[in-house]
This record gives sequence, C-alpha cells and structure tokens, in this order.
Amino acid sequence: MKLELGHFYVKDIVFGSETRFADGVLTINKEEALEMVREDERITEADLVIVKPGDMVRIVPVKEAIEPRFRVGGGPVFPGVTGDLMQAGNGRTLALKNMSVLAVGKHWGGFQDGLIDMGGEGAKYSYFSQLMNVCLVADTNEVLEQREQQKKNRALRWAGMKLAEYLGKTVADQTPEEVETFELAPVTKRTDGENKLPKVVMVLQPQSQMEELGYNDLVYGWDANRMLPTFMHPNEVLDGCIISGSFMPCSSKWATYDFQNYPMIKRLYQEHGKTINFLGVIMSNLNVALEQKERAMLFVASMAKNLGADAAVVAEEGYGNPDADYTGCLVALEKAGIKTVGLSNECTGRDGASQPLVSMDALATAMVSTGNVSELIQLPPMPVVIGELESLARDGLSGGWDNDAILGASVREDGSIIMENNAMFCGDQIVGWSTKTMVEY
Repeated sequence: MKLELGHFYVKDIVFGSETRFADGVLTINKEEALEMVREDERITEADLVIVKPGDMVRIVPVKEAIEPRFRVGGGPVFPGVTGDLMQAGNGRTLALKNMSVLAVGKHWGGFQDGLIDMGGEGAKYSYFSQLMNVCLVADTNEVLEQREQQKKNRALRWAGMKLAEYLGKTVADQTPEEVETFELAPVTKRTDGENKLPKVVMVLQPQSQMEELGYNDLVYGWDANRMLPTFMHPNEVLDGCIISGSFMPCSSKWATYDFQNYPMIKRLYQEHGKTINFLGVIMSNLNVALEQKERAMLFVASMAKNLGADAAVVAEEGYGNPDADYTGCLVALEKAGIKTVGLSNECTGRDGASQPLVSMDALATAMVSTGNVSELIQLPPMPVVIGELESLARDGLSGGWDNDAILGASVREDGSIIMENNAMFCGDQIVGWSTKTMVEY
C-alpha cells in the first residue's frame, strides 16, 4: 500500500470574492462557504472567523479540528462518513498544511469540549495555537443536547468536515510543494534486511466507551464500540479512515486532525528499514465491562504474537476507566513476550499526589506520560473571545466548573479563568507531539 500526501503550505488566510489557493494564500468566499454549511437544516446560526498564531483570542467551546484535504482521483476525504465507503491509504491525497478547521459552539459546550488560547501564556498548552485556524462558529437545533453534559455534536462535527473538504478542493488541480510518501510492503513480503530488524507494531485504543451510538470515534464510519481489535495498514489512519468522536475529556481527546497527522505513526515510519521493521497498526478499542476489556486484550496479544512482533507501542485515548484497557493491554503483550511501551496522560489530582492511573501492574515498566489532566491552569482575561466564555463554567466542560467552595467559578467577573488542564483542547497530545517536557526535582 502506497500513500502520497501532497503538501501545500498555507502562509496566510483571508476572506475574498473567490475561494482559492494561490501563492501560499488561502482565500475564502465567506458567504459561499456558509451557504454550504447551512444546507444542513440543523445549523441555525453560523459564522466563519480566521485566527492566527499570536492573536490575543480565546476560543471555547472547541469541538473538533480537521485538516483540509482533497482526494485525487475522486472519493470522500473521510470514507464511510462524508461519502461512500472506499479504501483509504492508497494513491494521492492533497493537504493544506499549517492550518485547521475548528468546529466551535456559538453557545453550548459540554464535557468533551475544550479551550484554545491563540496568544499569551495559554498558547503553550495546545498544539492548535501554532496553526492558522478557520473557526466555524455555529449553533444548532439539537435542543435536547444543549444542557446535557454529553453531546454528540454531530451537526457541528459534520459541518466541520464538509468545510474542510470544501477548502481542500482549492488545490485539486495544483502541484504540491512537497510530497510525503508512506509505503509498507505486506508483512509476509518484507526484504531480508527488514526482516532482520526488530518487528514493531503500533496498538491504538481510540475512544469507544459509549454503548449508545454517535459519541465514539468512527473507523470507516463504523462505531468503534462495535469493533474487535483489527489489524490495519498505518496509511489508512493517516488518510482519513478515522474521525474523532465526542465523548472524551478534552485534553485526552484525539481530534480528527491528530489521526490525519499521527506523529507516532510517522516516527515509526521514519525508523522502518533502519532500526525497526514496522509491521503496522492493531486498532483496538476501549470498553466498559471487564469481560469486554479482557477479550480485547486477548485479541491484541494474539494478533501481535502471530504477526511476529518483538515490540509494541500502545497509545490510549483517555484516562480513568480506559486505564484498565490500557494497562491490561500492556500486560497481555508483555506476557506474550513482546516488549511494550505505553503512551498516555495521567490523572494525579490537582496536587499531583494521586495514583496516576486507575489500573497499575508491575509488568508495565515502560510508559511515557504526556501530563496531568488535573493540573490547575490560571489565565488572564483575553481581549477577544470566540464562542462563549461562560460555557467553560456553565456547561460542564471536563476541566471547568460553575462554583468551587475555595476556587470560585472557572470564569471570573474580569474574564480571567481558572480550570483544569482537562479542558484544554487536545492539550496532552498523546498522539506524539506534546509541547510539554519533564521537570526533575
């Protein structure tokens, strides 16, 4: 399977009379784009706002991030979701780099939504402050969800994907500035040199805990809660076969943008044929019942062993209940004789003194932490707010609160905020490009 990702580097984004990309500038016909968004009758209000790194802007509630792309030769960017089902990971896909489309609620937030500061002290907490972002700020008629803690955010998420495809079409007939090629031969047809190297598999545990459909990550449009662990080509992940769900506390979330650019997968690709033989991806899931968790662990360990894996990297989207799936998978792989490294954040409490993972085991000896979800963050007022700042305190964002006996409300009268890292949009970047570093005391 061979995937070519053609890169177009966006240097600026502006509004204009025609939607096009030329000389590094993405021009958007705002009314035309919004007319397309409003074709979904669930969208009651919508606006587009452009923000850039360094802008003194706070965005909340952020629900999703997507990289604009175009699939050469036809077909949807997200097979089984925005169009017919087809194989992802082959051929050529064009991408607008240095930017994303952000789906932002005009009013209502929820447990799974987050915050981004584009400038100031808060910018360091989210990767997306480094990008130019086209914010789709919208409200919907999904009234039943407005005051619910858990929201499917379906209308806004789908509108964001539709807008990303609309913008991606601007480069349909152009030659990319750079082409990134990803190619792996079938596992049984590797070269002698590759076969002599340590065989490594990547195990992904995307969020799939909700038994009710509509909240979980989708794989080719299929709810990941209904999956059993499945062996997949890494190109499929990089080429739109997975979209993000709307369940996970936000700092632990993997946005669709993250799947499209998964840094850890790219890092394993870089070492393939040099220091490792990268076998591919085992797509697992996160379950609720213990029996379901144990079944998934057995599938993952058996699959990795029969692929001949010597080592594995396991990444968990989430914390808390999913920790049992995560550490259980690490232990099952170690018991199968496969050396395993885990990637996750941790929940050590606001004082950093609590047990970092719900489930611990002596066999889990190699884990990389991407930060504490409960760390308190205080930020000064921001001159401009996109969305609705009150949602952070009012609507049950996982790191916000409407009142605390000691700390007060997350949103103060002067517009300054106090919150847990939990509410920072994709703040822990478990996928592999965290901006955080370790400090030794």
